[in-house]
Amino acid sequence: MTALFDDLLGQPRAVALLEASLAQGRLAPAYLFAGPDGVGRRLAALRFLEGVLAGPDGAAATRRRLQEGNHPDLLWVEPTYQDKGQLVPASKAEELGLARRAAPQLRLEQIREVSRFLSRRAVEAKGCLVVLEGAEAMAEGAANALLKTLEEPGDGLLILIAAAPDQLLTTIRSRCQQIPFTRLSPSQLATVLERCGEAGIGDDPPLLLELAAGSPGALLRCRQAWAALPEGLADRLLGLAASADPLQALALARDLAEALDAEQQLWLLGWWQLALWRRQAPLAQLQRLERLRSQLRSYVQPRLAWEVALLELAGL
Repeated sequence: MTALFDDLLGQPRAVALLEASLAQGRLAPAYLFAGPDGVGRRLAALRFLEGVLAGPDGAAATRRRLQEGNHPDLLWVEPTYQDKGQLVPASKAEELGLARRAAPQLRLEQIREVSRFLSRRAVEAKGCLVVLEGAEAMAEGAANALLKTLEEPGDGLLILIAAAPDQLLTTIRSRCQQIPFTRLSPSQLATVLERCGEAGIGDDPPLLLELAAGSPGALLRCRQAWAALPEGLADRLLGLAASADPLQALALARDLAEALDAEQQLWLLGWWQLALWRRQAPLAQLQRLERLRSQLRSYVQPRLAWEVALLELAGL
C-alpha cells in the first residue's frame, strides 16, 4: 500500500482495516471510528476519504480540498451550541466568544441535513460522504433519525467518530464497521507533538500527562485548560477540607461557576477527581464528584450544583 496513512502514528490495526477496504474496493455503508479523543481519528477519516475519492494511492489535490473542507460531496458535521436561534459548531464557539454553559450536541436538524445530503446525487464522487464528529453527543431524537438513515444508506458513505461508542444505540453500532483507535505510547506522543511544533512532555505536571493518557490532542487541551485557570483556583479545590467554613465553600462555588465555562468546569472536575484518587480519597468523595459531573452535563444550574457538592464534600 502507499503512504496514504504515513502520518497517522500508533494505529496499526485501524490502518490495516482501512487499507484493506480501499485495496479490495469493498466499502461498508457506515464506519465507526471508535477510540479516545486526540489520537488521530479525524486524520484517519480525512486520509480514508482521500483514498475513497482518489484511489488507494491518494492525490495531493484531493487531500488539499478535504483539508480545506471544500469538496462538494463531503459534509462534515460536529456537535453544536444553540445561540440566539442559531447552531454554532463546537470548533467555532471559543473563537466567537460564545458562553458555553451546556455541552454541545448533535441535533435532530443536523441529522436531517445528513439524510438529505446522502440522498442527493453526488457531483464528483460515486456517492456522497458524511463525517459525524462526536457521535456520542447525539440527542435521543437525532439518534433515532440517524438509525433510519443507516437502515437505508443508499450509495453514500457515513463515518461516525466517537470517543464513547457505548453511549450510542446498540442498533447504530451494529450497522457500522468498527475501526478501533488506541492511545499512543510516550515515544509516539512525543513524536506527534514534535511534528505539530509543540513542546515535549518533559515540563508537563504529572497529573496533566496522566489525564491525557497517551492522547496528543488531549494533552494539548489539558495544557490550554491549565494555563487558562484563574490563579489559585485549583489549589482552593485541593485545599477544601472537612469542617471548612461554609462561606469558603460557597465562595469557591461562585468563583468556579463565574470564571469557567461548562467545558472548563468539566475539565477541572476531571483533574480534581484524579488528584483525589491519587491521594486515596474515600470512595464516597469520588462518587459525589461523579454525580456532580452528571449534573453539570445536564440542565442543573452550575453554581447551585457546585454549592451543594462542595458543602457536602466539606461535611457541612
